[in-house]
Amino acid sequence: MALDPRLHAHRRAAVVPAWNEAETIAGVIEEIRAVDPGMEIIVVDDGSYDKTAVIAAEAGARVLRLACNLGIGGAVQTGFQAARELECDLVVQIDGDGQHDPQELPLIVAPVLDGRADIVIGSRFAGAGKYRAPPVRRLGMRIFAAFVSLLTGKSLSDTSSSFRAVNRRALSLFAVDYPHGYLETIEATVMAVRYGLRIEEVPVRMRERTSGRSSLTTPISLYYTVKVVIAVFISMFRRKAVQLEEDS
Repeated sequence: MALDPRLHAHRRAAVVPAWNEAETIAGVIEEIRAVDPGMEIIVVDDGSYDKTAVIAAEAGARVLRLACNLGIGGAVQTGFQAARELECDLVVQIDGDGQHDPQELPLIVAPVLDGRADIVIGSRFAGAGKYRAPPVRRLGMRIFAAFVSLLTGKSLSDTSSSFRAVNRRALSLFAVDYPHGYLETIEATVMAVRYGLRIEEVPVRMRERTSGRSSLTTPISLYYTVKVVIAVFISMFRRKAVQLEEDS
């Protein structure tokens, strides 16, 4: 898909959280650059003990190395903070394991460029493909989507997806206040609705993990399921503490 010429008027970055993704990170960087050569690529190495940071730097990315493993939420917020310091207008979030296809970036950013959305979620369950996940995990994803849709009044199919794009307004929120943990996207979605940010989903295909393993084990999933449910309820009533910027 051709690069939208409107992107040239925007400073943009890809935030790529990575934990022990030495086998895939160079390919992810190469694919992003092939789609959008002008996009700043920010790899946040979340305390990896392999050569993720070294390989990412050799591939030309801006690498931020965390001294210890903060978890996906901490890594993503670190990337958002860096993107805000670079005064980016548009930021995409792409996992470092190669499951997100950068060829679909034009689909992700289009609603932002059109001014229709502050946050765009790439949904695996919106009809673009058949995402294969363990039955229990897939059921959990659907339950969370239904739960958040009910709470927010916004129909969403994939609140667990971390393939996203945000504009300056959403960036000004998430750089300051972003949930930490493995299922941070769910709480972040509720936060966004609370702040009046416009959310839109677009259908995307998710690729199979080609190496490594997910850090989201069954015990961790169960723990964070309970934690996120509690956190979502709290965030629905928490006082707003961030002043959002206007999108450029």
